[in-house]
Amino acid sequence: MEKRDAHIHTPFCPHGSKDELSQYVEKAIEKGFDSITFTEHAPLPPSFQDPVPLQDSAMDSGQLEAYFDQLAQLKKEYKGQISILTGLETDYITGYEEETAAFLDTYGPSLDDSILSVHFLKAGPSYVCLDYDEHTFKELITRFGSTEAVYEQYYQAVYSSIVTPLGPYKPKRVGHITLVKKFVRLFPYRMSPHIKVLVSRCLDAVKEHGMELDFNTSGLRKKFAGEPYMEEWMAEQAKQKKIPLIFGSDAHQAEDVGYSYETYRSTVNS
Repeated sequence: MEKRDAHIHTPFCPHGSKDELSQYVEKAIEKGFDSITFTEHAPLPPSFQDPVPLQDSAMDSGQLEAYFDQLAQLKKEYKGQISILTGLETDYITGYEEETAAFLDTYGPSLDDSILSVHFLKAGPSYVCLDYDEHTFKELITRFGSTEAVYEQYYQAVYSSIVTPLGPYKPKRVGHITLVKKFVRLFPYRMSPHIKVLVSRCLDAVKEHGMELDFNTSGLRKKFAGEPYMEEWMAEQAKQKKIPLIFGSDAHQAEDVGYSYETYRSTVNS
């Protein structure tokens, strides 16, 4: 099996480290990876207001060409040593589907691989970044009325991201399917039968649309998560449905490339 890390960020990430692209590549080679995908946060839709304090959730659209150029150069430099794929992690934001599709139509031809993720939920008149910090998550609970209601809204948004047509360049991989659990140690919640039904509906839709799942280990690095962003029963169901589980470290610094790959390997091989 090809050893691949298909969810890696870069110095173009305004909320990540400034480690050089080559440092990420060297770390991947050091750890024995055959292939990596750089998946920087795609620019948010032009009319969307980033709700986080520093408005640093994603890269600026003015940096896209430099991003593509630097990855093209990197591919040449490391040819024969490791396969480097150009990708983006694009946000699915309810109400901004047309702008997202237009973006993908423009930049999709430049991509080898990509991820579609839900980070923002509409809560009343405004949007909230659900994984920003624990205070923001608490605000979501208050706005929606319960922790279960936050999970319900999240999985409805994930389902929409899977089934909504976004054109021929729509990303084929669903990012960190349990990102909503990032603060589960602070706001304990065991998924109810109702939420499990919503998750299963998402998995059925992933299968039906020929998509993949990001097996994201970054939750193991988050002190209030403490587990990969995929529960065991989800991975089991995905394997039964023959949905590809693709390893992603979600590295925001070079040191985290390939993080806890053994957790992924033991899950997919069990």
